Amino acid sequence: MLREFDLTGRDLFAGEPDAEVRRQRNTVRTVALAQGDLLTNERSETAGLSARVIRGGVAGFASVADVSEESVKAVLDEAKKNAAFLDGQVALGKPALPKAAGGRFRMVREPGDPEQKAYVEFAREVDAYIAKNCPKLISRRLRFRADSMEKVLTVSGGTDAHTYLPRCYLYLSFTAEAPDGSPVDLTSVVGGYGSFDALFRDPKDVFPEVDLLYGKLLAKAEGVRPEAGIKTCILGGELTGMLAHEAVGHTVEADLVIGGSVAGPMLGKVVASPLVSLTDFAHSAFGKSAPLPVYVDDEGTPAVDAEIIRDGILVGYMNNRDSARRFGMEPKGNARAYAFSDEPLIRMRNTAILPGKSRLSDMIASIEDGYYLIDTNNGQADTTGEFMFGVTMGYEIKNGKLGRALLDTTISGVAFEMLKTVDMVSDTVTWSSSGFCGKKQPMPVGLGGPELRCRLMMGGR
Repeated sequence: MLREFDLTGRDLFAGEPDAEVRRQRNTVRTVALAQGDLLTNERSETAGLSARVIRGGVAGFASVADVSEESVKAVLDEAKKNAAFLDGQVALGKPALPKAAGGRFRMVREPGDPEQKAYVEFAREVDAYIAKNCPKLISRRLRFRADSMEKVLTVSGGTDAHTYLPRCYLYLSFTAEAPDGSPVDLTSVVGGYGSFDALFRDPKDVFPEVDLLYGKLLAKAEGVRPEAGIKTCILGGELTGMLAHEAVGHTVEADLVIGGSVAGPMLGKVVASPLVSLTDFAHSAFGKSAPLPVYVDDEGTPAVDAEIIRDGILVGYMNNRDSARRFGMEPKGNARAYAFSDEPLIRMRNTAILPGKSRLSDMIASIEDGYYLIDTNNGQADTTGEFMFGVTMGYEIKNGKLGRALLDTTISGVAFEMLKTVDMVSDTVTWSSSGFCGKKQPMPVGLGGPELRCRLMMGGR
């Protein structure tokens, strides 16, 4: 665990109104089994410190793979030199950034870090259950991944913070054989925010998820291809979250807005149905903790919710302190860095479409001929809002009732056009938080939402 330290009297920040020092430690623990054989058993850790100094609107950055207090002055001096050089080259002449709320925030609990054998033994017991109770599988794979980011941040104008963000997930991947002999795959993820020892106490707790995944896979193996074309569909919460993150969230990150994203000229305009509202939540949502809570960002800005769409109207962007000043907005704590050697970028935290008032059963009953799309394994979108997502599990809807399962397919469209077709929003929210966002540097994020009834393009065979 990192030791907290203070820059005595902040003498090292003298004359620098925009300066940061961040010490950071990242850990990764991985165990993977395939057909009962241990394939991966790894532990890794990276630690170091960085400094950033902003002068005249440009940032000088430096880092070193050392977390000792003795290294702070050298790294900060290097960042000052880099800032002075860049300021002399570009001469933007911008004034110092507005200061964030000062003070100190601490949210650290003693990290849970069991030995690798704990992961291995747990995985082996789950694998034995699968081997015994899922006889039609032709392949089974299990993978544990536990990762964490611990940060000690000291800033010249803002909130100092010591934070710890742990995650742990068990990925279950099954393969069965369709009647035509082709393989059919499906994956489920168990876990969330917290350490292994807090989340995975008894392998028997995972058995119901194994049974559910196996049943869904056997239904999928007997599944059908959807008809291609514009269809009335219900998106499950995981797909809604993917849409919120990939196809909307990235277009409203202020650095991408400045770079020409589709959201630039849309501020204050209708971009979705009035039933649709979207927020990037900081640390709590809907009366509960958000999947991956962020309380202070890596510029020392206290994190609060960033409202993006309200009743179908685009009302805000996600900012760092610099872009917030440019757009006349308040920074909400969206500047995040993944490793000690990374500069903070404008990033999402827990991005979700808000729930509505409809029941899922009523939404299904309202469709004569369409699809209910539940799981996804990938997605891509660009700054125009165009998207294409893979769908790994779904069902036909015929005459208001669920029908046969679907084989793998895709959906596509333009987010701000598709969202205008939403005419029912369910009253429950599903979160997903096991992946990484890959904007220049990886970043743990949460994404989610309710079921949406909409019109979109279905892929076929």
